[in-house]
Amino acid sequence: MELASAIASDVSGICRGIFSIQVVPPGWIHFELTHSTLATWLQSLVVGSLGGDEGTIDAPCPMPHAPCPMPNSLFAVQYAHARCCSLVLLAHREGLIKLREPVPNTSPAFWSVIAPNPIPWLNCDRTLRLNHPDERQLIAELVQVVDNIECPDVSGSVKWEKVALNLSQAFEKFWSNCRIWGEVKITSPEVAQARLGLLMATQSVLRYVLEENLGVFAPLEL
Repeated sequence: MELASAIASDVSGICRGIFSIQVVPPGWIHFELTHSTLATWLQSLVVGSLGGDEGTIDAPCPMPHAPCPMPNSLFAVQYAHARCCSLVLLAHREGLIKLREPVPNTSPAFWSVIAPNPIPWLNCDRTLRLNHPDERQLIAELVQVVDNIECPDVSGSVKWEKVALNLSQAFEKFWSNCRIWGEVKITSPEVAQARLGLLMATQSVLRYVLEENLGVFAPLEL
């Protein structure tokens, strides 16, 4: 415990504000991302592009295209991507968010959001608004996928078809159980906007996996 506490103290000085760190018996060191760090990371997925073209999330190098998955699996992932796009564009038309270029010619690598900017990820207590289990599960899947993209040492062993399908399934559960319109839009517009931000982050990652890792088109609509 003494050694773990000394290590945790040193790491805390380096990573202050990024991780909360706790030492527990018999000497485990628990790291947890702070809410503000997670909000900043999600925002970077919304306004940046994976691969280093525009934003702050960079991949070390372009990934080789993998063989295309089975048609049914591929369609499910493409459908999830198209659904994300249509929902974001609907939110723009209804004034819940405002985009600079609402109708791109091809699937957007990132969204140019005018308002709200940044997305209201955090509430007045500076904690993440996204507390539903399916919201947290979708965030966890996004973290895992981006880790796979950004870590070349393990990328060769990643089954990208399964990765894409898991992310699309997490999105479907999120969309089924975490509403944006109706009462949520009226009574809790910041929650609706945070959920839209999660949609945009998901679309950004799905697009990258479809086009860069699976070598197939990420459609705006089906």
